[in-house]
Amino acid sequence: MTAARAARGELQLEPTMSATPDLVLLGNLLVDDIVMRDGRTLMGEAGGAMLYAALAARLWDVRVALVTIAGSDYPARALEALAARGVDLEGVRAFGRPGVRTWLLYEPRVRRVIHHLEAPSHLEVSPTLEDIPAAYAAARAFHLAPMPIERQRELAAGIASGTTGASAPGVAELAPPFVSVDPHEPLTDGSFPAWRSVLDHADAFFPGEDEMGLPPHLDPRSLFGPGGAFPRLRFLALKRGAGGGTLLDRASGDARPWSAPRSPVVDATGAGDAFAGGFLAGWLTHADAGLAIQQGVVSASFAIEDWGSRGLMGATPEAARRRQHEWFGRPRP
Repeated sequence: MTAARAARGELQLEPTMSATPDLVLLGNLLVDDIVMRDGRTLMGEAGGAMLYAALAARLWDVRVALVTIAGSDYPARALEALAARGVDLEGVRAFGRPGVRTWLLYEPRVRRVIHHLEAPSHLEVSPTLEDIPAAYAAARAFHLAPMPIERQRELAAGIASGTTGASAPGVAELAPPFVSVDPHEPLTDGSFPAWRSVLDHADAFFPGEDEMGLPPHLDPRSLFGPGGAFPRLRFLALKRGAGGGTLLDRASGDARPWSAPRSPVVDATGAGDAFAGGFLAGWLTHADAGLAIQQGVVSASFAIEDWGSRGLMGATPEAARRRQHEWFGRPRP
């Protein structure tokens, strides 16, 4: 695909995989204007949670596919780089005009996301069940990147029940896929009923600290502990940025803390998405929460080492495995 074709909205991308993907990522491809606290900026950067999650998951040799809507202004080089790394782009649909562009403003404790004026709505550029190619219907896992909660509810319910827009014959007989969700809207007292309708269909939830705005009577430890709400949910991965995070495994009751990556922070954009992509790749490969956390931390470490997605673009599976061995020791067979 040439840059000229992308600019005209002619997404003519050849499928890059012949096999069913292991992990399908659904969400948005956004153009980011990044403003750091010290005044440094990075304008017109290819972004979107799926870009970082896809690059991270591919470091661990799982088959990855995207379902998204690409604006005509989305940098073609980013899509070409994904295809070159083996990411299946059959589910990328052209929007036909410029997509969503956001300001990412880094405050002392949170990152604010502000959409540019006159851009399409977030819902307009969020994929639907009908956008999922039939070839993806038998995937082992689906990850819902941050999108409006009504779209995440529709996708989670449809995927969990095997009723995607183009389900392949025989899919209904397969084991239910693993479904994970990264929130766009915070989990609060007022939004709890809406979130319940999403998380009743999810196996993993990846909120950041600023997305867990719960009052004391909805403390995460009681709400997400064994026997709490959301009977299907297996993992709560509470991301705390520079503070690392905690994975609550509701099947065992274990709470596993993790530390932030040891790499120097140049730009933290996409670190949480990279953690999710690495974690999901690890869980699909090993079914071991400890190894999945390791892969998430290593993936995030590449994301923060350079501006935008440059750190992950420059990473390789060999470098990721070497870093995992250096930081955590060689995984058991």
